[in-house]
Parts: sequence; structure tokens; C-alpha cells
Amino acid sequence: MKMMSTQVCIIGAGPSGLLLGQLLHNAGIETIILERSSLDHVLSRVRAGVLEQGTVKLLEEAGAGARMHAEGLPHDGFAITCENDTHRIDLAKLTGGKNVMVYGQTEVTRDLVERRTQTGGISHYEAADVKLHDFDSDKPHVTCHINGEAVRIDCRFIAGCDGFHGASRRSVPDTVIRTFEKVYPFGWLGILADVPPVSHELIYASHSRGFALCSMRSNTRSRYYIQCNSDDSIEAWSDEQFWSELRRRLPPETAEAMVTGPSFEKSIAPLRSFVAEPMRFGSLFLVGDAAHIVPPTGAKGLNLAASDVHFLFEGLRGHFLDSDTALLDAYSERALARVWKAVRFSWWMTTMLHRFPNQAPFDARITETELAYTLASEAMKTALAENYIGLPY
Repeated sequence: MKMMSTQVCIIGAGPSGLLLGQLLHNAGIETIILERSSLDHVLSRVRAGVLEQGTVKLLEEAGAGARMHAEGLPHDGFAITCENDTHRIDLAKLTGGKNVMVYGQTEVTRDLVERRTQTGGISHYEAADVKLHDFDSDKPHVTCHINGEAVRIDCRFIAGCDGFHGASRRSVPDTVIRTFEKVYPFGWLGILADVPPVSHELIYASHSRGFALCSMRSNTRSRYYIQCNSDDSIEAWSDEQFWSELRRRLPPETAEAMVTGPSFEKSIAPLRSFVAEPMRFGSLFLVGDAAHIVPPTGAKGLNLAASDVHFLFEGLRGHFLDSDTALLDAYSERALARVWKAVRFSWWMTTMLHRFPNQAPFDARITETELAYTLASEAMKTALAENYIGLPY
């Protein structure tokens, strides 16, 4: 067996693992990143594209923000449509000039991969049979196979950044972890198409036929979603059927302005809210989707992973550079306080904007009234905007 050692072994080379690894690397803290998929697969994953200001600042701090600023699209607001009416949420006005950045997660990942390569960070892709050992002690280790060879990595801490289905959370005994979950009775059918977006800002559509979202990855690439049945299949939806249904859920002038074209990616995402507590188990720390999942309605998934990275990086930096464990000991508490606020916001946006199957008439009217009140109240719109641009760390 080949022996390796490092200060922090990071499981998972998605955005959270790469971002944490780069911040630690920049601070002179040794890391090794293990990823079960190939690099090509990691760089092909299509995910969220709305970045909070905190996420933008962390990417800058990692030295991976140049292309984001050159190609990303700063957004000062977004629209919510109700049947045929359109209401703009002025993020900048409501939050004292703050905004969000539209920049695809695929691009974030690519920038972080390039930055790690440029700075000599160690990453191993297609690492098989990753197993975590002795993380209830101060001498944990990780075993895996790299290029078919058995490897053992001794480390001081393990960061589990390997997603909902990864090995990190599954390694924790059921007796010491508690999970909370809500599964929503619908999904999102999404497409990517090389057509100009219908609007320069995102549109969240609440309609009697179901929710829709008009988003973008650039000025020439659009990302559109429609609410669909949880048991729908991609094969049941042709491009023509998708465009037709999307137009039905938008105000007439928006539908008429839409440019359509062939999709080059089509997928159905189930919606769930999920939180695992705590987020630390001895020398193991859960980060991002390994600890929590939110429906994409509030644009919080990637941003929550980034805030976890912020809290964990502060703690690890204090431990290794200042011999101060206070922030590391507080990681789970600090991260979960922000996680639950984002989970609440994503749940609220989801329940307010979607149509639930078999919803009781009373519940349907309450949902309609919630949205009407939110759009008519400056206080509610301010709360919505504050959450959307990202609560402070």
C-alpha cells in the first residue's frame, strides 16, 4: 500500500472541495483532494448559476475570480410574474446597492481547477473505494485506490465535500447524526439552449399551470425550467413541448419575445430540503451537499456550500496558523445557523411560487395571499431581497 500524508484530506472535487482546498493552499496549509469521478465528468456537470456576494468574495480570495468578473453578469434585480402581471424585485434598492452575479457552477469549477493546477495543488481524480477511518480520533486516515493502486492518506482533518450520495456522511454512525428531510411532490424539468435569454434579469413565474423560471448562463445561452410531475421522464418532453408549456406560464409579452432553439442539455431535478446535524464528527467536517440540500428556487445550494467553506477555512486557519481552536470548535454551530435560514428561505420561495398537486382549497388561497402580500409590502420585499443576495457570514 502506498503511504501519503497531508494536513487536510478533502473528499470531493466539486466547487466546495476545490474552493476549500485553494483557500487552504494559499494559506500554506497542505491538502490532498480525492474525487471519485473523472475530471471531464466534474467539468461537465451543469448546476446553479446565481452567486451571492459572499461567494464572489471567496472566489476572489482564492485567486479564481478574474474570468467571473470578465464574463459573469451582475444582476441588480429579478422579476416575479403572477399569471399575466409582472413585479420587479429591485435588489440593489432594497439592500443598499447589493446584487448577485450570474455565473454558472460549471465555470466556477473550471476556474478553481485551473487555479489549483497553476498553484501546484494535489488532486486525484477517479479515486475508487474511498473510505474514512478513525475520524473519532486526532489521527484519522483515508484509504482508496488511485490508478488501481491501494493508497493510505494520513491527515489531521477530513473535509467531506463529496455531496449527498458521497462516502463522508455515510461513514458517520446513525447513532450520532440526525437528519431532517422534506420531499416536494414535483420536480423541475430544465433545458440549456444557445439562444439569447428572454430577459436581462431572471423571471420567476407563478402560474396556475405550475412554476417556471427563466434564467441564463450568458448573453447567448439560456437556462429555462418548468415545474413537472415528480414521476415525469425526459423522454416525455420534446423541445417543442417544453417551449410551448413554458410560454403558457409567462405573461403574453414575455412569451412572444422568447427566442427558441434546440436544447443541448435536458434534465429533471427532484426537489427536497435536507439537513444533517451536526456537521462535525471528531476530525471529520461535512461541507455543502454532504450536509444539506435545498430546492433550487432560492438559488442557495452552491452559496450555502461556499458559506460552509468560509466557516471551515476560518477554523482550520486558526488551528494550524494560530494554534487557536475556537472557530474550528464552533464550525457546526456557525454553519448550521446560516444553513437553517437558507433552508427556510428556499422552502418559503418554493411553497409560495409552486402549485402543489391535490392542494386543499384553503391552502391554495393562503399561498396566493402570501405571494400577493409579499409583492405589495416593502417590508416583505426587503426581507426577500436580503435573503436572495445572501445573509452575512
